[in-house]
Amino acid sequence: MEDVGLAYQALYRTWRPQKFSDMIGQEVVTRTLRNTIISNQITHAYLFNGPRGTGKTSAAKIFAKAVNCLHPVDGEPDDTCEICVAINEGALGDVIELDAASNNSVDEIRQIREDVNYAPTRAQYKVYIIDEVHMLSTGAFNALLKTLEEPPANVIFILATTEPQKIPATIISRTQRFDFKRISAQDALNRMKYILDEVGDAYDEDALRVIANAADGGMRDALSILDQVLSFGDDTVTLENALLVTGSVTQTLLGEYVQALQAHDTKSALAKVEEILDAGKDVNRFVEDLISYARDLLLYTEAPDLITLVPDDNFKQLAEATPAQVWYEMIDVLSETQQQLRFTNRPSVYLEVLTVKLSAVQTKPQAVSEQVAVTPVTPTPVQPEVKATSSQQAPAESVVAAQNNVAAKQPVAPTPTEPTNQTPKPAQASIQVASDQAAVFKVLRQATRGDLNRIQGIWGDLVNALSVPQQAMLNVARPIAAAPEGLVIAFDYDVIRVNAMQNQDLLAKLTQQLRILTQADSDRQLVFIVNEDWPNLRAEFVKETRGVTSETSSPAQGEPASPNMVDDPTMQGLIDQAESEVEANPAVDEAKAIFGADLVETQDN
Repeated sequence: MEDVGLAYQALYRTWRPQKFSDMIGQEVVTRTLRNTIISNQITHAYLFNGPRGTGKTSAAKIFAKAVNCLHPVDGEPDDTCEICVAINEGALGDVIELDAASNNSVDEIRQIREDVNYAPTRAQYKVYIIDEVHMLSTGAFNALLKTLEEPPANVIFILATTEPQKIPATIISRTQRFDFKRISAQDALNRMKYILDEVGDAYDEDALRVIANAADGGMRDALSILDQVLSFGDDTVTLENALLVTGSVTQTLLGEYVQALQAHDTKSALAKVEEILDAGKDVNRFVEDLISYARDLLLYTEAPDLITLVPDDNFKQLAEATPAQVWYEMIDVLSETQQQLRFTNRPSVYLEVLTVKLSAVQTKPQAVSEQVAVTPVTPTPVQPEVKATSSQQAPAESVVAAQNNVAAKQPVAPTPTEPTNQTPKPAQASIQVASDQAAVFKVLRQATRGDLNRIQGIWGDLVNALSVPQQAMLNVARPIAAAPEGLVIAFDYDVIRVNAMQNQDLLAKLTQQLRILTQADSDRQLVFIVNEDWPNLRAEFVKETRGVTSETSSPAQGEPASPNMVDDPTMQGLIDQAESEVEANPAVDEAKAIFGADLVETQDN
């Protein structure tokens, strides 16, 4: 009986690149390697790093052929000489391919150290290709290091890995590193079209686009999925078959799902989820498709050339009628859920919870816009010129402080309005933020460590509840002193502090979230300062407080000291905060460890 063997070979093996020009999406790497061969500047060790399926091992084999080819052309192997043919057939003993995942012990590397001392038998160079080199043991790396330090002549090592952070720095420093990037969806699409045109199989371009997106940057993965779709569809690639094989969802279904979320129709959105699950779609793939869909909606108005799908009417309507902030928040929620799905055995529950959460997310931007729409805009009266009281005070800070003082002193005259049938909504009072020394001292007199700890504990949740531009402002700010009725926030940059003081939307949201998250009965007075001013303000306050304490405690005064200034424990808030900052300073801890705590004294600059 004749042994036929395997008649069919997978596409990724049949169409594996045999020359540098055949590689897709790695132009920088291939050009550098070709120039290395042309200029004969071949070194003894290379490190190929990148995601799976991006051509690392293929490039290593092509490089092995090119350096040994009998008739190279512009750094490319001719692929017809006896050396190239032998390498293609795996019959050349001078090119050794080793899988470090299954050969990771010291013995294998020691064997290599012995073999490298022997000259090549047929080729000019003996080439060792070690795949997944990060899997080597510590002892194996140490054995390999000795060989890389003193490489024999006519020996080349090519190390391939997907996780370079696991390779010792001593190994990496002795190699030339090449970073392989993910294959773009468009490059993968073009490669699959070329292969199918050469083979003669019919295909739907939308189906190839689905496959390219599902491959997630790996050309090998794209060809493996294409192989499955061809087998499923009798050598025909259709959109329906591609969706079934990849577990992806059609653009129409994605659009209907997002439209239901945008309309706050949670019931319809959950019905779509049920439809998706009944069709056997993969939950992880659905979330990934949603992220791509939201990303395309975000880019449609600014950079339509970057989107990965052909927009239909539903897509255009969503993109034009929805602010970008909605897609920001949707992507954040989807990314968080995507991480949670990795650790659950019931992804359908997470998908249902995700749907309810996304419906709630959509309401935030509209609520803000409605609030802005009903807030009347009143002209700001022209203020008299105000001279700065200190040379260190910024002009913008002086103007804001002057406007605050004038607005507080001048009564607002009632404006006659025409009678209407609707009851007028009360105008939202603007929130005034202080920035002067007196306001800081007022908070510090009542400051406690407990209040500050509570604010710092909810600060991350508070910032996450804001819009992205507002988050950007508070990402460079931190609470440094807190009292039941006030909060001092320090900013890294004065220009951002001034902008934050003038942003009423930010101040309203910040005040509201502080009241909600701390369960306070009233709003806190906000005080914004610059970080670099805090040490001086704190030192001045401590100095003033000590002076008042000594005077009020003197018998000559004849008056009892203020409880907040002397006996009340809340007065210790500032001192507690200063001590905590000193204790948390690693430089101070190290100094105490070296010289002893008795010899170390901390001072404010």
